[in-house]
Amino acid sequence: MTVANPDRPQASRFVNTSIDVKVRLGAMWASVMACYLYGDYFGLFKPGAMSDIVAGRTGAFGTQAGLLAAAVMMAIPSVLICLSLTLSPVVNRVANIVLGLGYTVIIVATLPGAWWFYGLLAAVEAALTLAIAWTAWRWPRVG
Repeated sequence: MTVANPDRPQASRFVNTSIDVKVRLGAMWASVMACYLYGDYFGLFKPGAMSDIVAGRTGAFGTQAGLLAAAVMMAIPSVLICLSLTLSPVVNRVANIVLGLGYTVIIVATLPGAWWFYGLLAAVEAALTLAIAWTAWRWPRVG
């Protein structure tokens, strides 16, 4: 808790509440998911994107294996929103470090040649996934 400054007006004093590490991790994974979803959504507005989809030119996403890989890539962070709140600290810490760093690598690997909007969202995603790994690494210990 912060110490009140008697020289400041009463209305400008706020309590800085502590947020549990599990809640912080879940919130960060939710933010990562929002960036993923908006990146994919905005990608539909690139010239030719919709006509390519309608014409069946979907690259790897036009196969069952490609769609399964995409589903796994989206399911893991989606499930981690919940798992970050429910797993035991030891398992939670390891999962968030490994998957946070792993997703950072994946995000950075998709950047070459990306449109600016995607670059911005990818930078935010990378910062968040690094923050996830860092937060899990620094998980408070007993005593």
